[in-house]
Amino acid sequence: MSGKGKGGRGKGKTGAGGKGTSKAAKAGLQFPVARLNRFLKKGNSRSRNDEELNKLLGTVTIASGGVLPNIHAVLLPKKSKSKASA
Repeated sequence: MSGKGKGGRGKGKTGAGGKGTSKAAKAGLQFPVARLNRFLKKGNSRSRNDEELNKLLGTVTIASGGVLPNIHAVLLPKKSKSKASA
């Protein structure tokens, strides 16, 4: 037996102390993103009118939050062929 044990193995790329960056810090937010994600995954907020969730997120503004401009092709007006007068 070499007697080395498991010291120094399996730490990965998390840095010193084994602590990584929190999801809130990565997103630049102040509220606990992981906790909110866990509660949403739990499924207790399946009803669409969740008063507690609305109260929690009522004044939240999402930076760069918006809708991507995407219009379905069938909704666009049809292009008419115009005759060029020569």
